[in-house]
Amino acid sequence: MTIVCTLLSLFVIAIIARMLLSWFPMAPDGVFGQVSRVLFTVTEPVLGPVRRVVPPLRVGNVGLDLSVMIVIVGLQILRGLLLGC
Repeated sequence: MTIVCTLLSLFVIAIIARMLLSWFPMAPDGVFGQVSRVLFTVTEPVLGPVRRVVPPLRVGNVGLDLSVMIVIVGLQILRGLLLGC
């Protein structure tokens, strides 16, 4: 059970890191570009379907991606209620 809790925590960290890295321009061949690509590959299978159901919220000229928040809240509920960690 602790392994599952640890993996869920690491996944939440990966989602947050992906979100933070998306705010900065970076060279695709640079270290941060490679890290960003790995984080995208790991997190997109979960974020993509949520993003298709809940499209980005438009505030002026800015789009806010709510899928990150929805997935993180869902994972926290999963951890707390179902796994007890």
